[in-house]
Amino acid sequence: MKKLKILFLGRKQVAAKCLQWLLDTRKDVEVVGVLSDTHLQHSITSDVARNYRIPLFDSESAIQALRNERLSFDLGLSVLYWKKLKCEFISMPKIGIINFHPAPLPDFKGVGGYNLAILHGLPKWAVSAHFVDENIDTGDIIKVKYFPIDFYTETVVTLEKKSQKVLKDLFMEIVNAVLDDPASINRVQNKGGIYLSRKELEDMKCLNPATDDIDRKIRAFWFPPYDGAFIELNGKRYTLINRQILSSLADPNSSSLFSCPAPSTDEGKND
Repeated sequence: MKKLKILFLGRKQVAAKCLQWLLDTRKDVEVVGVLSDTHLQHSITSDVARNYRIPLFDSESAIQALRNERLSFDLGLSVLYWKKLKCEFISMPKIGIINFHPAPLPDFKGVGGYNLAILHGLPKWAVSAHFVDENIDTGDIIKVKYFPIDFYTETVVTLEKKSQKVLKDLFMEIVNAVLDDPASINRVQNKGGIYLSRKELEDMKCLNPATDDIDRKIRAFWFPPYDGAFIELNGKRYTLINRQILSSLADPNSSSLFSCPAPSTDEGKND
């Protein structure tokens, strides 16, 4: 039986785990190429590809390979791949390209989902699987998988960690369904929602003490090594941190006679 050809696109640890699972579990597929963050000094997704001698591409080299027919694939799987795909990718696969998006669709498109979840005080969050079309996060939705979050303590760091665990579970579920029974895949139109650009996200980081919930805003943009919620003094930006986050970073085996207890995290709760 001829193996299904898959092009894998992704970055971060969750993408590496998804690729590893695919290679270990689905012997009925052939991963013909990987697009990842090869521009970085160290890419764990690229490392998995190298270990299996899978060709690595950037977007331009992959397009050239598609055009001269050195690369072809039946299904694309994208996990946190950050670039908008050109039409050469979208028109190639007979099944399509499925993207695994770290936010609930259709409500939150583009970037900044984790930030908005915290800023909006949401009690739950979700990750989504959807088909890729010519725009960003607008293709038909396959499934949205929800899970509870803690509005009072969540930071972008903690929410990303929770989301990526669920994202891997969703990846395994959807890939198995597509490969075993393609007819079982439902498609729901992906209309409406918020689209946030990177510039809009950066602009939101500036703190306005008169109108912002300061602790919430700090948590909503805490994602080192990137700049977080900030104030600007003499033309220079200073990222803010609160006691909750500071305590979470401390060595649990250390103590100080002069440390102050962390304030209550009952932010916004009614007595």
